[in-house]
Amino acid sequence: MTEPPIIETAELRKNYGSTEALRGLNLQVPAGSIYGFLGRNGAGKTTTLKILLGMTRPTSGHARVFGLDAGAPEASVAIRRRTGFVSEDKDLVDSMTVEEIVRFTAAFYPRWRSDLAQRYLRKFDLPPGKKVKNLSRGTRTKVALLLALSRCADLLVLDEPTSGLDPAIVEEVLQAIVAHVAGEEMTVFFSSHQIAEVDQIADRVTIVDGGRVVVDGAIEDLRENYRRIHLVFDGEAPKPAFRAPGIVRTYRKGRELTVLLSMGVERVVEEARALNPVSVDVIPVTLKEIFLESVTKED
Repeated sequence: MTEPPIIETAELRKNYGSTEALRGLNLQVPAGSIYGFLGRNGAGKTTTLKILLGMTRPTSGHARVFGLDAGAPEASVAIRRRTGFVSEDKDLVDSMTVEEIVRFTAAFYPRWRSDLAQRYLRKFDLPPGKKVKNLSRGTRTKVALLLALSRCADLLVLDEPTSGLDPAIVEEVLQAIVAHVAGEEMTVFFSSHQIAEVDQIADRVTIVDGGRVVVDGAIEDLRENYRRIHLVFDGEAPKPAFRAPGIVRTYRKGRELTVLLSMGVERVVEEARALNPVSVDVIPVTLKEIFLESVTKED
């Protein structure tokens, strides 16, 4: 029997006045996955997280976490008890020391793991006696991650966790997340606009643009299925009329015709050869290219 998704949204919409932040967003996040939620700034990522955590309510549609209605007040409290959250702003109590904020946070969570807290204090080389307000941005991020991971949460929600950090700290944070998930039963929902970071640690990804899902799937499947077909002709490239499914975009320039597709490369190549090109090349596509093609509007 298939395990139900940890996060599920259906036709999720959110309006702020005349602005549509979400326009029918559909998500399914499997249990145990590291799920990348990728999009440009303003694509609707933070609004989605706020709805999932009960910080705001959708205009229409529904969102469920652990099978619970994220819009219902009692269910929302239950969701937050089982969820570790690291916000983009890394909201912490500035007047406390690192040691104090760890002890303070632990008191609220019956499943708190002191062994994990001590492990991450050492791993992140955190200064127990230093006040939070005097910490660097990178160190604040590591403190926030320690607090989220030590709660023994079932779900870890990260909103741009590495924003503004130097590459060494980014790598340290990403590796800590991967190692933690490998050792604990946890699902990670990782919102970012940093393509390389999502590509590095996620096993599934949704690309969102303008409040809608534009690409969704396992990263390995996307790498396997997306291809770019490059055709060169003797004269000017013909205007194509491909019938095969999966065509994302076509480009014509002089003697060259390029086709980006998301599936069915054999059928498209067969149709392409019928145009009598001089050469046909099939080229793999990176996640970065898939992202850019998905969120860039055609001229």
